[in-house]
Amino acid sequence: MDPVLKVDDINVYYGSIHAIKGVSFEVGQGEVVTLIGANGAGKSTTLNTIAGLLRSKTGSVTFMGEDMGKVPPHKVVSKGLALVPEGRRIFLQMTTQENLEMGAFTRKGVDAADLEQVFAQFPRLKERRKQVAGTLSGGEQQMLAMGRALMSHPKLLMLDEPSMGLAPILVEQIFEIIQGLHKAGTTILLVEQNAQAALSVADRGYVLETGKIVTSGSGQELLDSPAIKKAYLGG
Repeated sequence: MDPVLKVDDINVYYGSIHAIKGVSFEVGQGEVVTLIGANGAGKSTTLNTIAGLLRSKTGSVTFMGEDMGKVPPHKVVSKGLALVPEGRRIFLQMTTQENLEMGAFTRKGVDAADLEQVFAQFPRLKERRKQVAGTLSGGEQQMLAMGRALMSHPKLLMLDEPSMGLAPILVEQIFEIIQGLHKAGTTILLVEQNAQAALSVADRGYVLETGKIVTSGSGQELLDSPAIKKAYLGG
C-alpha cells in the first residue's frame, strides 16, 4: 500500500539559512509517526513545508499520491491534510463551538454528528461549548485546536508541539487523546520536544538534528536506544 505521505529530499531555506537539508520520510495509513529533536532542529519547518506554508527548493511532498508542490496552502486542508500549529492559533473572540464550526469550512455546512463526535472525544469542550475560547485554559485550548482540525475529516492530522507550555497532568491527557485517535484509525504526524511521550505513542520515529534526519526506527527502538536516551530522554 502506498504511504499516505511521502516526503522526498526536501531542502528549505530561510534567506541564506539552510534550515532543512535533504529530509526524506513517509507516513503509512493509520500510523503515528513522530519527528523529535532539539529546539531549532527543523521539526516545525518540516510540517510547514508539508502544509504548503513554505516551499522546498528540491524534491517533493506527495500526499495521497498527489504532488503537493503546486497546491496553494488554502487548498491543502480540502485535500485532507490538517495542521494543528504550534501555539494553537484558535480564534480567541469566538466561542468553543464557533471555533469547531470554522474547522469544517472546507465542507458543505456543519454536520451536527461531526460536532457530537468531537465532543465525545473531548468532553471538556462540550461543557465549554458556549464559552469564549480566549477564556479557556491552555490544555482546553489545545484540545480545541485538535478538535477544530478533526472537523475537516483529515486523512492526515499533523500536530506541532501539542504539549508545549502545558502542566504534566495535561500533557498526559493530550497524549491519551492522541492514543485514542490512533486507535480510532487516524493517521498522525507528530512533532514534539517531549521525546519520551512522543515515542511512547508512535509506531515510528525520526530524529532531526540541525535540519537532517540522523536516525529512525520504531518508537520502541528509539526509546531503548542508549544514544537517544542520552540526548533526548535524560538517560
